[in-house]
Amino acid sequence: MTVTAIEPVTKTRSRIYVDGRPAFILYKGELSRYDIAEGKELPEEVYREILDQVLVKRARQRLIHLLESMDRTQMQLRRKLREGGYPEEVIDRALAYVQERHYQDDVRYAGYYADSRKESHSRRHIVQELMRRGIDRGIAQEAAERAKGSDETETIRRLLMKKNYDPETADGSEKRRIYGFLLRRGFCQEDVRRAMGLTWNE
Repeated sequence: MTVTAIEPVTKTRSRIYVDGRPAFILYKGELSRYDIAEGKELPEEVYREILDQVLVKRARQRLIHLLESMDRTQMQLRRKLREGGYPEEVIDRALAYVQERHYQDDVRYAGYYADSRKESHSRRHIVQELMRRGIDRGIAQEAAERAKGSDETETIRRLLMKKNYDPETADGSEKRRIYGFLLRRGFCQEDVRRAMGLTWNE
């Protein structure tokens, strides 16, 4: 393996290219420690030491720091490490570390997410948002079903109460605004119209 380029990322960190491909990002002191320079050979044992003793540890610490501030899905954590220039092997090992210790769990994340939004969003919206965050459809659907437990029409009615909606006094503009708000929350047209007391001509 040959170091073909060293590209500064910040004042203290550089991206190392090996055999023409981006390999990893190291700090200045690490370049000196491992005698890394453009055009020089990178022995396999040095490459493995960098991955095993430097980058895996750093990636684990990065994930733990991210999870301390807020819960995240596996996909979100993987994206963060990719943005940090970590090799896929390092990413896989770091993710396995936090999952084995139950620091990160997509099923748990889905349950908390669905429960926190059950009073304000439809099942469909919850499932879509979870999938957008990388949660498997089956896990997302199960979490949404467990969280709701009641008729979605009741959820819509509660939201209408919070909006102080009165079908007898609301004008056309207010009805359209609230109708659009509920549809954006993922509720179906039929349930929204029924709860709002709308006819299909309105």
